[in-house]
Amino acid sequence: MSIIGWILIGLVAGALARAILPGKAAGGWIVSLVVGVLGALLGGWIGGALFGVEANESFFSLTTWFWALLGSLLVLVVWGAVARRRT
Repeated sequence: MSIIGWILIGLVAGALARAILPGKAAGGWIVSLVVGVLGALLGGWIGGALFGVEANESFFSLTTWFWALLGSLLVLVVWGAVARRRT
């Protein structure tokens, strides 16, 4: 799967992560979508590097979506902690 596919999945995963995590996220929806893209890339890397999972199978693979959502949640939690500490 290409980087364009991961960006599209990241946008959706970022929106889902924002909907799953309660409370007010720092930066609003645009930041959540960007964090989602970064999280999807990170989730794909974590799945492949640490667990040996082939997360690049196809756009419609549940494994790909799972790792993208997990990475997006992780990055969104970290971003929220960093943004709260600044204020």
